[in-house]
Amino acid sequence: MEQLSLFDDRKTSAPLASRLRPETLEEYAGQKHLLGRGKILRQLIDKDQISSMIFWGPPGVGKTTLARIIARQTQASFVEFSAVTSGIKEIKEVMAQAEQNRQMGIRTLLFADEIHRFNKAQQDAFLPYVEKGSIILIGATTENPSFEINSALLSRCRVFVLKSLEEGDLKELLSHALTSPKGLGMMEISIDSSHLDAIARFSNGDARTALNTLEMAVLNAEMDRSGKIHVSDEVLSQCMNRRSLLYDKNGEEHYNLISALHKSMRNSDPDAAVYWLCRMLDGGEDPLYIARRLVRFASEDVGMAQPQALQTAVAVYQACHFLGMPECDVHLTHAVVCLSMAPKSNALYIACESCKKDVKELPAEPVPFQIRNAPTGLMKDLDYGRGYVYAHDTMEKLSKMKCLPASLEDRRYYLPTEEGQEKEVKERLEQILAWKKEDLS
Repeated sequence: MEQLSLFDDRKTSAPLASRLRPETLEEYAGQKHLLGRGKILRQLIDKDQISSMIFWGPPGVGKTTLARIIARQTQASFVEFSAVTSGIKEIKEVMAQAEQNRQMGIRTLLFADEIHRFNKAQQDAFLPYVEKGSIILIGATTENPSFEINSALLSRCRVFVLKSLEEGDLKELLSHALTSPKGLGMMEISIDSSHLDAIARFSNGDARTALNTLEMAVLNAEMDRSGKIHVSDEVLSQCMNRRSLLYDKNGEEHYNLISALHKSMRNSDPDAAVYWLCRMLDGGEDPLYIARRLVRFASEDVGMAQPQALQTAVAVYQACHFLGMPECDVHLTHAVVCLSMAPKSNALYIACESCKKDVKELPAEPVPFQIRNAPTGLMKDLDYGRGYVYAHDTMEKLSKMKCLPASLEDRRYYLPTEEGQEKEVKERLEQILAWKKEDLS
């Protein structure tokens, strides 16, 4: 058997994903919640009532392809813009042409890929032309448009959320690629159905990744004397040796996954917490970032219910710093499981937030004289430190001295729960407060 040459005549120069780009809605895979019969976007397209819109979704789900299909089906002039190569000057030139087209009865569909990368001035340049209908703007973004697109522009666009393709959609797409004359249909290829399943799972809902992986596997497969191509387990494994998860350490998915980890631990679900941890690590997240979040969680969500949780989290941070990846993954798992199974109390978090609110909103009260520092004679003459009681000098190791300003005398910030070890803390605090109230009435 011989390896298939990259320069075989049967292979066209364009990548497989480009050759198989759908040209009609019938060929388009996925997004049935938007494009199924009777669904809102399908009706707008069929009735030719398209208005400016934003397509929000992960990479490889067909945002650009859908925009081109819409332009073709609605008979609009299609202009594609890039934030990298298009400045204000280029935008205004295209807008002027679009305005001329509008006066001639020709609509212009302007597709702005990665619209979140356009700066505010560039986005503002679109606004007047969108308002008067010179252009139909379709923006594509992988980022949350609420944060990345100017509110004035966003308010004039409908947002459609495109979902990752399901494994069934991807396997159907791969099967089509193997039989289509535009794809690999001119080749005789032997590939197991289980291989297609593996590629679909590997691709994480990304059609481009799925087709690129299939093409790479075919190009690196061996061909027998009859010209038949055989995709083996070994070849496919090599093509999938680096999994490309939909994870952007600076994007929304970063925050979605850390949120999932945090909330799984808070809900005492160690299995879910370990899963989200591994997802982040597999996506290339910095283990020290995760460790820092675990340190925060130990005080925010466990707190005095198990004070040792903070020690565990800090120790794991240090272990991650010493070892790094991949060895520190088990230390992070250690902390995640400990924090998941620990009793939970957010009393420290509530105390901190409540006190910060008072500090911000109330007048800055002077420190009571009895707890002021008095290092000089003048300060003592001014009553600094007068009335201070050294707790260690008393039999109870306590005093009834007031430490809060008079205006906040009865304020309570820390309200311990009865979870875990905090139950003992609550009992101790109640005893202290009861003792301090004695003989004060």
